[in-house]
Amino acid sequence: MRDDIRDYLDELVHRSRDVLGDDLVGAYAAGSVGLGAYQPGRSDVDVALLVAGPLPEAAKRALVDRLRHESLPCPARGLELVVYRRDVAASGTPEPGFEVELNTGATMPFRATCDPADRPAADGRFWYALDRSILRQSGRTLLGPPAADMFADPSPQELRALLADALRWWLALPTPPGDEPAPGAEDAVLGACRALVRSRDGVWLGKVEAGLRVAADDPDAALIRASIDARRGGIPPSGPAARAFQRRVLARIAPD
Repeated sequence: MRDDIRDYLDELVHRSRDVLGDDLVGAYAAGSVGLGAYQPGRSDVDVALLVAGPLPEAAKRALVDRLRHESLPCPARGLELVVYRRDVAASGTPEPGFEVELNTGATMPFRATCDPADRPAADGRFWYALDRSILRQSGRTLLGPPAADMFADPSPQELRALLADALRWWLALPTPPGDEPAPGAEDAVLGACRALVRSRDGVWLGKVEAGLRVAADDPDAALIRASIDARRGGIPPSGPAARAFQRRVLARIAPD
């Protein structure tokens, strides 16, 4: 882990304990940090906190105030933090189930949500159970018991449905018409690769690593490799090419 990220996470946990006290039972680095795929200048810092029970509104507001970028500058593109009750994390529910969600950073739109019902449906409700599944496999423990002991996967059927929902969400995003490069299409392609690897092989990988695994025997290997290159400054694929690949992956994950 980079020194600036480690120092940031240490301070984040310290501030979280100041606010939550003994109610804080665990803290975990998720996403690209957990998967060992952090890319400076592109990746977020994803963190999950576990608490013993429901949080009062005052504690939620205080946590947001102490951790938002204006109070604790994030060295990455931004912080995506989610707070769960311990029982929710262990339940395997496909529902969002969070106590607090905070998105904050120098180049990230600010969002603080204290009730899943207030989260816009158009932004996707599938992220949370998928993130908890990644945490179960690869969460980096910052405080508390190992992540594998605290987080549960949804059922195989629910996981497949969540992966399909994620692919449909990506497909609904607007892209430029025609065959011109579409910024962001590379993440759609590699996100589809990650979904396919999880569905097919039962393992979560970083986007680039998942792309390399799929490209080893996929007819769209050139598209996948171009998407990997785009994450390193190359030209992204076109919207139609990315969508065609996503639809093919969706058909494999959810053939019905």
